[in-house]
Amino acid sequence: MSEPQAINQIPAGHRARLVQVLGGHKLNRRLLALGLNLGAEVEIVQRRGRGIVVSRGGMRIALGEGVAENLLVEVLD
Repeated sequence: MSEPQAINQIPAGHRARLVQVLGGHKLNRRLLALGLNLGAEVEIVQRRGRGIVVSRGGMRIALGEGVAENLLVEVLD
């Protein structure tokens, strides 16, 4: 396994597992509503500036810079 890093540092085309959220209760609730909980595996589809688009379970989720830099992931491949 790799060292945890911010999800917006991962190149497009890689898969990653969410291991930590650096934010409060409000951010955690928002992520849960989007289907992103701890342990969730996502694929980085596209990088848009410092924000990203991830794919999980057949849906795409756009994450802005503020959210993306607070999500720590382990790269799976």
